[in-house]
Amino acid sequence: MGRMVRTCLQSVLKLVNSVAAFVGVGLILYSLWMINVWFRQTHAFPTAGAWFIYTSFGLGVSLCLITWFGHIAAETANGHGLACYMALVFLLVMLEAAVAADVILNRDWEEDFPEDQTGRFNEFKNFIRSNDELCRWIGSVIVAAQAMSLFLGMILRALGPDSRDGCDSDDEYIPARLPLLRDRVQHAPYVGDPSAPYQKDSWNVR
Repeated sequence: MGRMVRTCLQSVLKLVNSVAAFVGVGLILYSLWMINVWFRQTHAFPTAGAWFIYTSFGLGVSLCLITWFGHIAAETANGHGLACYMALVFLLVMLEAAVAADVILNRDWEEDFPEDQTGRFNEFKNFIRSNDELCRWIGSVIVAAQAMSLFLGMILRALGPDSRDGCDSDDEYIPARLPLLRDRVQHAPYVGDPSAPYQKDSWNVR
């Protein structure tokens, strides 16, 4: 029963963790598309002023790496691996919460970001404003997936790795077999040294 519960939790954690992979792949493809458009217009790669492109690409790669690490931690159910994975997800959630708080509470939040030479940051803001309801649903799904990842990771870490009861070590059964082994021990008959000199019996047969 415990093994079945652990397997189900591992499968659900992998499924929930895949949400971050989809977001990461989407950000990587979006950043590559922006680089391609910039290269066609200027015949050069984006400079340091195109921070939005490089930030999107770096965030996408980071999400894919976290997803890959999470799949390994879920498959092995290793305590240290799950702890590291939960720490990474927690840091990511804190970063998202900080950005969301700055946008909601600060009216001049746009001034906190440097100027984007490509203009893609302004297009991204306009897209979010024009599709506010859709973006809220997507953000809610991402946050819920991250919260579920933390919750399932804590449960798996508490359960520990699969002990595989049917493959226990034989060392556990050695003490039970020792009395039987002692009963079966037989002393070998004494055999004299054939090289020793023959001694006649002290009794003389007449």
